[in-house]
Amino acid sequence: MEHSLEETIALLSRTPRALNALLRDLPEVWTLRNEGHGTWSVFDVIGHLIDGERVNWMLRAKWILQFCESRAFEPFDREGHKREGAGKSLEELLDEFARLRAGNIEELSRWDLSPERLSARGLHPAFGAVTLSQLLATWATHDLTHLHQISRVMAYQYRDAVGPWKQYLGVLRCTGHSGN
Repeated sequence: MEHSLEETIALLSRTPRALNALLRDLPEVWTLRNEGHGTWSVFDVIGHLIDGERVNWMLRAKWILQFCESRAFEPFDREGHKREGAGKSLEELLDEFARLRAGNIEELSRWDLSPERLSARGLHPAFGAVTLSQLLATWATHDLTHLHQISRVMAYQYRDAVGPWKQYLGVLRCTGHSGN
């Protein structure tokens, strides 16, 4: 499947509502526990999504359009979620994520991105040349990765409680993505 800006925006605009429906008012046992040392809780993931809205996706999109390949993006701080979550409730984080995402989608929609502009190339500090289209497709896929991670972290809390059904529950056998 090739990247489609319209389809990307359709997905990106739904993520805050999906997270809100799943997570708001859940007991903290579901949202503050993780999968072990060095892994993230649901709370951490929401903080990470907020950090990305502030300092990653749209800033990098603007960077590509302004600097092309003349200057590499600033590196992304993968620990920024700790700043975002400090002293806040999950409900506050969900509200903040929804607000930031709505603003970013509104701005992105106003850009009137032609195929030529979507093929503009920027310079990633680790990957080298990337296109705006690739960045936007990655943003949508990043959301899906973290929706998957959230369901896996939550399922992990019942890993022992499910007894023999564990062998049939793929979410309990899935590994990876724990720290990002």
